[in-house]
Amino acid sequence: MSLRRAFPVLRSAFSRRAPLSTAPATREQHAAGLEAVRGRGAAEAARPPVPAVDFGNTQEAYRSRRSWELARSLLVLRLCASPALLARHEQLLRLARRLLGQRLFDRLMKMTFYGQFVAGEDQESIRPLIQHNRAFGVGSILDYGVEEDLTPEEAERKEMESCTSASERDGHGTSKREKQFQAHRAFGDRRDGVVSARTYFYASEAKCDSHMETFLRCIEASGGASEDGFSAVKLTALGRPQFLLQFSDVLTKWRRFFHQMAAEQGKAGLAAMDTKLEVAALQESVVKMGIASRMEIENWFTVETLGVSGTLDLLDWGSLIDSRTELSRHLVVPNMQTGQLEPLLSRFTEEEERQMTRMLQRMDVLAKKASEVGVRLMVDAEQTYFQPAISRLTLEMQRRFNVERPLIFNTYQCYLKDTYDNVTLDVELARREGWCFGAKLVRGAYMAQERARALEIGYEDPINPTYEATNAMYHRCLNYVLEELKHNARAAVMVASHNEDTVRFTLCRMEELGLHPADCQVYFGQLLGMCDQISFPLGQAGYPVYKYVPYGPVMEVLPYLSRRALENSGVMKGAQREWQLLWQELKRRLRTGSLFHRQA
Repeated sequence: MSLRRAFPVLRSAFSRRAPLSTAPATREQHAAGLEAVRGRGAAEAARPPVPAVDFGNTQEAYRSRRSWELARSLLVLRLCASPALLARHEQLLRLARRLLGQRLFDRLMKMTFYGQFVAGEDQESIRPLIQHNRAFGVGSILDYGVEEDLTPEEAERKEMESCTSASERDGHGTSKREKQFQAHRAFGDRRDGVVSARTYFYASEAKCDSHMETFLRCIEASGGASEDGFSAVKLTALGRPQFLLQFSDVLTKWRRFFHQMAAEQGKAGLAAMDTKLEVAALQESVVKMGIASRMEIENWFTVETLGVSGTLDLLDWGSLIDSRTELSRHLVVPNMQTGQLEPLLSRFTEEEERQMTRMLQRMDVLAKKASEVGVRLMVDAEQTYFQPAISRLTLEMQRRFNVERPLIFNTYQCYLKDTYDNVTLDVELARREGWCFGAKLVRGAYMAQERARALEIGYEDPINPTYEATNAMYHRCLNYVLEELKHNARAAVMVASHNEDTVRFTLCRMEELGLHPADCQVYFGQLLGMCDQISFPLGQAGYPVYKYVPYGPVMEVLPYLSRRALENSGVMKGAQREWQLLWQELKRRLRTGSLFHRQA
């Protein structure tokens, strides 16, 4: 059995919408969004003006915080800035636990690192913090922060077993896949070099079911906590990652084939949405390659599937890989090294196909639950060798569930070179098919690992060359999405950033484009325990803003706390602003006799 059968499974799991078309129906499909824009314009006159947001006003920024909490933040952030301490933090934690005993150790952690970055041990204990933040205009994105405490050797073994197919273990399949999408032992521990993202390792189908149940509880709790909740999921928690690797390999090869055909037609180097193949020339090229007969090829490119333009863009090309067309049984691509045609679709055993099906079913269960309780579901981005499949599967969920409003949000990592192309393609796809676009924009969590892997294995570095280039990419993608929001009131974006300049840029563009916070199209997100001087002024000014709120028992969230400490070390090396603002507010309270500040 082959990966080709993944596509019927996708349709049965996610109830596919109509085929893609470049015909003039686009304008009609977008009418609902335009109607919503007109309705929004009529209501603007009745809205109060948006208060100015001042991230430097410490009295307002920390109005929700007690003085001892400010002192704790100062201590934790200062400790995170010590390279010597961080280099030995795991040994120091073990020593403290041995000397203090479990009970005193737990208390110490709750007074320091755990209390700073984790809300509590269970959903009941975190309720007061959620309600407290809500009173100051800040919502919550719940995350059960428990992780397996695996040794690097255990993580490597699990990764190699779960990312390798039966045919590859027999020595038949490895050479047919791109190096980027093969499992490599040197990078088996996906936690290495990652400081701000949870990592899941496949153990069994039962463990995946357990992860799904945890996500379901978070979705239910988010729905009970507020009427506009968010929840986040990772697809590597829901199934065997081998499927994501193989599917990503297929999607990447198919897109690369499109660009090879574009180069033959003299259209290399154009932006993704501007690249269009002449269908007649493409048919001649495919015939010369011997992929299929002329009659068969003509049946693939019809007015019903591609419209009457005589050209084919990358979205049309992507639709051809679906088994709705007869092309799927002919899918081969040229190997540029050997010059030979090779099958695009890999083979699955029956058990591997069942595992793939169960992964899709778990995704469907989560999306249905989110729809039932009115919670928006953000699908987190992961490593580039998984991400093409993750994005495609997320798109399938969006087609089904984003009919009336953006319920499913895809995540775009702006440190990647191809992010702008991916954002523009997905926005255009949503326009053509008539569903609601939803996106979360992040800078990215895997930079060091991705660069080292590309260099070691020998493929192009997918990361932007500089931090400045990543910032430019983030603002370019954000600006494009905000422009879409201006013309389509059914689209939405989550600006997930701790960068004050990026938040200021967003606020400025929202004002210029007439996007009011009450429209609830632009959301902001930061981690619990970080950048309160951004989150709370936004919330108090009426902007939809959320804290990513992890919870779980002390010992079981220690891996999460280690990453928070490491991430803050990087932040503290680059800037002291948050620490300076905290210290400024604490000194103000001392000077004015308001040390025993009451939250209002």
